[in-house]
Amino acid sequence: MNLFARPAPRWFNIPAHRPFVQDLASGLYDALTPLGPDALSQAIILTPTRRGARALADAFIAAGGGKAVLPPQIRPLGDLDEGEPPFEPGDLAVELPAAINPLRRRFELARLVKAHEVELGRELDASAALELADALGGFLDSLQIEEVTGEGLADLVDADLAEHWRISRQFLEMAQLAWPARLEELGLLDVSQRRVALLRRLAEAWTERPPQGVLIAAGSTGTAPATADLLRVVARAPQGAVVLPGLDDSLAESAWVEVGEQHPQGAMRRLLARAGVDRREVMPWPASFTLESQGRWRRRVINEALRPAERTADWLSVIESLRREGEKDGVDAIAEGLSGLSVISARAEEEAATVAALLLREALEQPGRTAALVAPDQALARRVSAKLARWGVIPDSSAGLSLSGCPSGVLAGLLARAMIDPLDPIVLLAILKHPLVRLAIPPGVLQLRRTQLELHGLRGPKRTTWSALEAHLATKQADDALALVATLKGSISRLAFDAERLPPALVARRLAETLETLAADETGDLGGLWAGHGGEALGRLLAGLMEESDGLPPVTPRGFADLLSRLTSGETVRTGGATHPRLRILGAIEARLTRADRLVVAGLEEGVWPQGAPLDPFLSRPMRERLGLPPPERRIGLAAHDFAQAACAPEVILLHSERREGAPAVKSRWLWRLETLARGAGVELPGRPDLLDWARSLDAAETYKPAKRPAPSPPLEDRPRKMAVTRVEALTRDPYAVWARDILRLYPLERPDEAVEARARGTAIHAAFERFATDFPRDLPPNTAEIFEGLYVAELEAAGMPREALAREAALAREAALWVAELETRRRADGRAIHVELSGQRTIGAPGGPFIVTAKADRIEVDDSGYGHILDYKTGKAPSKKVVDSGFSPQLTLTAAILAAGGFPEIGRVEPGELTYLEVTGRKPAGREEIRAHAGEESADAAARALEGLAKLIDQFDRGRPYASRVAPQFVKLHVSDYDHLARVFEWSTSGEEDGE
Repeated sequence: MNLFARPAPRWFNIPAHRPFVQDLASGLYDALTPLGPDALSQAIILTPTRRGARALADAFIAAGGGKAVLPPQIRPLGDLDEGEPPFEPGDLAVELPAAINPLRRRFELARLVKAHEVELGRELDASAALELADALGGFLDSLQIEEVTGEGLADLVDADLAEHWRISRQFLEMAQLAWPARLEELGLLDVSQRRVALLRRLAEAWTERPPQGVLIAAGSTGTAPATADLLRVVARAPQGAVVLPGLDDSLAESAWVEVGEQHPQGAMRRLLARAGVDRREVMPWPASFTLESQGRWRRRVINEALRPAERTADWLSVIESLRREGEKDGVDAIAEGLSGLSVISARAEEEAATVAALLLREALEQPGRTAALVAPDQALARRVSAKLARWGVIPDSSAGLSLSGCPSGVLAGLLARAMIDPLDPIVLLAILKHPLVRLAIPPGVLQLRRTQLELHGLRGPKRTTWSALEAHLATKQADDALALVATLKGSISRLAFDAERLPPALVARRLAETLETLAADETGDLGGLWAGHGGEALGRLLAGLMEESDGLPPVTPRGFADLLSRLTSGETVRTGGATHPRLRILGAIEARLTRADRLVVAGLEEGVWPQGAPLDPFLSRPMRERLGLPPPERRIGLAAHDFAQAACAPEVILLHSERREGAPAVKSRWLWRLETLARGAGVELPGRPDLLDWARSLDAAETYKPAKRPAPSPPLEDRPRKMAVTRVEALTRDPYAVWARDILRLYPLERPDEAVEARARGTAIHAAFERFATDFPRDLPPNTAEIFEGLYVAELEAAGMPREALAREAALAREAALWVAELETRRRADGRAIHVELSGQRTIGAPGGPFIVTAKADRIEVDDSGYGHILDYKTGKAPSKKVVDSGFSPQLTLTAAILAAGGFPEIGRVEPGELTYLEVTGRKPAGREEIRAHAGEESADAAARALEGLAKLIDQFDRGRPYASRVAPQFVKLHVSDYDHLARVFEWSTSGEEDGE
């Protein structure tokens, strides 16, 4: 068939249910190859995207049936730069300045925004200026693409509108004048402005001198005016034609005239109206009607489901009409249209990703079968790629990876955070353990030094200066760690700011130098720092910051970290590499021209597909309309068209999540409409319950048998024969913890940058009491409160309390010191002797041999009556009397038993007096005395009971009692062990096992 027998203009359509690029290629191949071997290669085809151009080239190879094919000249409409075929000799861009680099444009717009921050009413750092610059860039792009002058800005704001709209209008008026002036000064053009100019010049050139060869524009919906006018010129060329993607020629005329911005056909209705073409004049593409398939009923059903909202009241009559039409072919049109289409509802995004991966993997079981995932949600696309990796399958994915997630980007982000706080232990550990960091040190030596630095310097309380860290390591005799600290400090010292703010270009240069210092090995090789797609992208970004960021304001360390985070998060890195030839992951626009045997359409939730209308910080909807800019809802119509194209594939699985980010999700309006239409026709959309079962069982244990409560039973010779009174408490509550710590010698590591407030407070109060009692054993000084406060604050500093916390603690220390002064005056009134931090022990008989219980008493006061009063300091809540009497907190009572037996040599044998906890809080009241047993018979009985209880307990363990986990569950809230995760407490405690022994 001669495609160009019909007089111009020529408009064709490939229906949505047909494979677009395959039909386009086969139609052109069949039409042109009979004309000679060069006919096909001399044709020119314009596509909307580069991926569409590549797909079309592959389709021509397939159309040749394995024969050698010289394909046409295929070019994306966005690539009209001079000197590139088919637009030789490149005279389109004569006298047109070059386009501004996109990154330079963002920085220049940020300069413009920053210069007018006063008018905007806010102070802007570099990151905030860049955010507003992006919004301003979007506004300017809209003006340029829609070819709107913006002259009506001055009349946009009525008197009754809010003040901020007036500010926005004034700012935009300024930007409209200042930005072109800046571009002229730079000798550059905006990207969108230059593209529109090229499209206009091309349209003019082809109008004056129409190409005499075959010229096809395929797959474009002509949303931009310049593109639409170029398509009109192409359609009028001697051998020109425009091929539309998925024009609905069956939609009733009454519904067609009501097609609006949010309808799938909205863009093509505007295009045809602008070109002056009636929908009935659009011809079917030859391959589409010569190779017609049953998919046309799918197309009809999808298009009817997405008809204008005003016409959904006609659905019942539409259903009847479709069925009558289908009866002529002997089929139920609705059932036939929904055949091959299924819907899967996943619980959440993770399950949806697993389902999508299974569907793609399942398609590979049939030789030659292709499959694709279509989703506008890049996070979901990356999840699916990760899921497919478990089978060693790498799909051809357009989602890519955020630069901030690439190894080079991660390291750059860590170094930016190190600018804020160079001694943040978590950041330092992340830098040292990054795979790109080698520090010119042999790998084995680096590993040794890194481990030593982590264990002895970066775990526990944070050291606030390099000298403090080095001094601490020196006390640990960690020479290897000290060597690594010297290397690391020298490497990242150039990141330190010697001024409050620096130009971003200078900071970026320092960052790049530091990256190279960290990544270099002993020979100076940088490894993969700048290699691969991620390294190259980071290199371009930092080079852009160094060369093009003059427009950004100076930054603080935190400001640069925010700026770099914004830049790297918005940069997508295409992963590339070897991918599976039959699997693809596509965005919605990229999927418009491609087709696979199985199509998984995912992300069908409101706010995802379609996305919500974007918020414009400068213009309201009425203001955009008055200015001549398209409404935000236009994007929804384009997204609806892409959905309709995808949903018309032969086998389609529509996938949505019932929850997103932990919150209930709403089904996409298009899926809801389709289900409503199906229910109205009495047809249920099939699901895949088997696939959901597979997805949910993929990572589930085959047979779930919860672990039982662990109860190790080591031999008697391995069981401890000596124990502190504080460990007896653990033996009473949680014997498993004693087994792990005292028998296996498993000691918990401190966390990096561990909060030290509570521990520092406890350490400081003990040390202050000890120091005060040592310095003033008898008579109190007149300024007791002042002296104690000084001792307490000094001990807080020595214990590692951060400086920012000391300001608050100083006020608490003052309150605590006043209470302590009153306490000391009252307790020393009878002249009693004060003993602090004394060590004592007592031996008891047991079946396994003598058992020694030890104690280190915070304070023992011996009065003239011969009673030894035992005090223990607490900065938290002291155990209640009930807990002490029940034997679960025997610290004071066992200490009293040791005292009664003369176990403290410095004191000798004395009767136990009051057993008291001193709660020191610094708040009001600043402290209180909690007496658990009074002097005399009460205290002696408590000590005897505690000793008897310990003897019985040791007897049980010497006779083989196992060290079971958590034998006192009623006190779980009071006792959280460092070994609960090893004992798998959560698992066995929720499996129905009885609590207690």
